[in-house]
Amino acid sequence: MPIIVRLDVMLAKRKMRSNELARAIGITQANLSLLKSDKVKGIRFSTLEAICRYLDCQPGDILEYQPDEEQPAERQAG
Repeated sequence: MPIIVRLDVMLAKRKMRSNELARAIGITQANLSLLKSDKVKGIRFSTLEAICRYLDCQPGDILEYQPDEEQPAERQAG
């Protein structure tokens, strides 16, 4: 998937453990671990907002777009 989750980088910058973040924003440690390891297909905006609020960052600090090299650069209607 071309969206890369960089939550681990932001946690390291804030010198924070993932279990602290999970408790603070009200999600399970298991769900946060799945998010950190890029094993989710989506994230609720409310969760993203809570993460950004707690870490004092922007969504772009956590999410990065890297297009797949196999896909053409053309935009597809959808």
